Amino acid sequence: MSEVWQSFSRMGADLVAALPRLLVGVIALVAAVVVGRLIRAGVRRSAAKRREHYSLQIALGRMAMVAAVLLGLLIGVTVAFPTFTPADMISALGIGGIAAGFAFKDIFQNFLAGILLLITKPFIVGDQIAFGDYEGVVEEIQTRATFIKTYDGRRVVIPNADLFINPVIVNTAFAKRRMQYDIGIGFGDDIDKAKQIILGVMRDADGVSPDPLADVIVVGLGEATVNLRARWWSDSRIADVLLAQDRVLSETKRRLQAAGIDLPFPTQQILFHDQTEETDGDRTRQREGWPPSATGNPAPRAAAQRDPERGGP
Repeated sequence: MSEVWQSFSRMGADLVAALPRLLVGVIALVAAVVVGRLIRAGVRRSAAKRREHYSLQIALGRMAMVAAVLLGLLIGVTVAFPTFTPADMISALGIGGIAAGFAFKDIFQNFLAGILLLITKPFIVGDQIAFGDYEGVVEEIQTRATFIKTYDGRRVVIPNADLFINPVIVNTAFAKRRMQYDIGIGFGDDIDKAKQIILGVMRDADGVSPDPLADVIVVGLGEATVNLRARWWSDSRIADVLLAQDRVLSETKRRLQAAGIDLPFPTQQILFHDQTEETDGDRTRQREGWPPSATGNPAPRAAAQRDPERGGP
């Protein structure tokens, strides 16, 4: 019993002796957290004043805070437990590094891709992009993923590694964007007249940019139409694109019809007949027989002459 009491006594004495070191370690950790927060706040203020590389500065601020906390933790542990050295921590990290690498491979890939996206800036916060089946406005670029707000008000979270290695369409990379639409007119209509009408519409429509100039070209001869392609430029944001398209197409239809230019639509002729084994091959007994008679009924086939030798037709 006395030995147990002596063991507890030694443990208590060791704890009391270690209290100053533990206190210093806790103070070092708290100081590191405070310093990290101050660094992050300073980076945020700097990023707010300078919009260039805003997202990158925010990410670097977070990384600086994490690094400061880790450094404070390392110092605190070293002070509180003198027998524990940084070499021991590095050795421990080396032992578990391979396992951690496999476990967090995707996280590391997305982290590295996020840093590269923030540095190279193929798109920035506020750009309108299209990726796969998703299209919308970039809300935030984090070190792990990019947040997109779709045009119908939903949020899409896309891993940065996917954005870095796959094609991304940046619709607002340039100030202006070209749109086009095919318009079919009748074969008997005047092509030059139709072109001038469409050009006049695009010249007068609000939202259509005067530079570069709009144009109209013939792109094909369809089954029932001559296909004209109207091409115009507008501001690149989706709201401006759709508004200009609505005005161009609505006014084009009205002016072409007012000028007597046909806008034909596809038509089909469907023939019905009661073809059976008995009537197969006999056009006089099928309802689509040709040519029609004056009464509108299929013209009967000419009667075959009788063969006097065989006594039948």
